[in-house]
Amino acid sequence: MSDLYKRIADSFNAQGLMATLGAQLRGVEDGEVQIELPFSLHLSQQHGYLHAGATTSILDSACGYAALTKAPPGFEVVTAEFKINLLRPALGERFVAIGRVQNAGKLLTVCTGEVRAYAGAQDSYKLIALMQATVANVQR
Repeated sequence: MSDLYKRIADSFNAQGLMATLGAQLRGVEDGEVQIELPFSLHLSQQHGYLHAGATTSILDSACGYAALTKAPPGFEVVTAEFKINLLRPALGERFVAIGRVQNAGKLLTVCTGEVRAYAGAQDSYKLIALMQATVANVQR
């Protein structure tokens, strides 16, 4: 396990919300993090789609953890702001949020992210959400 993966995984595993949702860390690279969420009726809204709150939560975390891959030692991150576009109903068996760093500054990191909905064992997906986020570095 790389030091980078361990840094992200340790923080991810300390998050109560990700555990409550049933989300899992799927991938960690320098500047990119993927989080997977299986569909659950407990996370649905009244029409049977994945609730926008769940979609937003995994995407916010993916962007935040992508930013953490670029944060200096001794720093953590918190979201300063984000904008999300929900493109279509969140229908699928599993959802993958991908956060990517676009620019890492000394105090602020700008990330973009997307959520993909997968049905069955297929590799094909539908893009259901896009995000732009600003993440702040905070000293521990």
